[in-house]
Amino acid sequence: MSRLLFWSSLFVVFYAYAGYPLLLLLLSRLRRIGVHRGDLKPFVSVVIAVFNEEERIKDRLENLFHQNYPKEKLEIIVVSDGSTDRTCERVKSFADSRVRLLDLGSQQGKALALNAGVAAARGEIVVFADARQRFERGAVTRLVSNFGDPKVGCVSGELLFMNDDTSLIQTEMGAYWNYEKWIRKMESGTGSAVGATGAIYAIRRDLYRPLPPNTILDDVLTPLMIVAQGYRCIFDGSAMASDIISKNANQEWRRKVRTLAGNWQLFSLHPELLSPWKNALWLRFLSHKVMRLIAPFAIATTLLSGLLIASGLYLGVSAAVALLIISAAIGALFPATRAARLINVSFFFMAMNAAALGGFWFWITGDCNNLWHRTHERSESHNIRYTH
Repeated sequence: MSRLLFWSSLFVVFYAYAGYPLLLLLLSRLRRIGVHRGDLKPFVSVVIAVFNEEERIKDRLENLFHQNYPKEKLEIIVVSDGSTDRTCERVKSFADSRVRLLDLGSQQGKALALNAGVAAARGEIVVFADARQRFERGAVTRLVSNFGDPKVGCVSGELLFMNDDTSLIQTEMGAYWNYEKWIRKMESGTGSAVGATGAIYAIRRDLYRPLPPNTILDDVLTPLMIVAQGYRCIFDGSAMASDIISKNANQEWRRKVRTLAGNWQLFSLHPELLSPWKNALWLRFLSHKVMRLIAPFAIATTLLSGLLIASGLYLGVSAAVALLIISAAIGALFPATRAARLINVSFFFMAMNAAALGGFWFWITGDCNNLWHRTHERSESHNIRYTH
């Protein structure tokens, strides 16, 4: 039994981080599915759900005004989810007919705010955006061009993190995000991606299905619901938005815990996602999302089962896992030691896996009902530079 647990758990860890990417790489060599883009100019609705964004909303709207999409075919719907600051006042100050404000009055949560925004949208295509990020000038045009392919129902853009000299984890975050984007590109090129980039994605409005209250990951659930209707979710790296990178591991930890809690939440919102007969992307969903959720449990099982067997290879693997955990613990207890690459990589890797446990706890205790989670960083800084 110990050997079965050892090899099963080791397989989970390997497959979650290396096996699935290798499988996608092989599949991409055997089958590539293109996208028939077109020079389309349908009416587009950009939906932004906000809560207390008085400091950012002006810059965000001005950024969208500078899109190279025809002005007469673009509207921007700002849904204020019970904001108590001057967000609504700032939106109303724009003397531009393209801007529409929906004030929900009381706080209902981002999911219901998005539902209200899409219900009010007049566009054939709906683009989802957040208040913090910025679109590059041709982002909307590039997103929309993909709908020239009748099989495409959802298009994810690319989020570029801006390097910040004050960030302590930009190397690790950059490497992780590039790894994640590579997986999404491989998924897209061989069929459909499992989810989209929440800061920049577009859908055919008539394919939208209202989100359940308190949904955390609209950018995963909405694309999956669209794929379930027989359409593709693709990734277009030419449609770009930019954001500031997390300052430190604690900040990234909080963001990651909530994201992973959202993945756990999907199981209770739509348990059919775990069924290969009901989820068209079942294997990809299992490989990309579920395996990473159970990886920390698998790491612990690998360590303990190897110690129980206590011989040869098993002890060697357990020793390697123990070294990884000890290195991460040293990095956590003594932050100055993270200047050593091995310590920092171990710390970052284990922190991300610990976040999966935190996400599980966040979900199982009901904290997913927390309506909004935002970071308060500003992107204006002289020491920030763009990076892919």
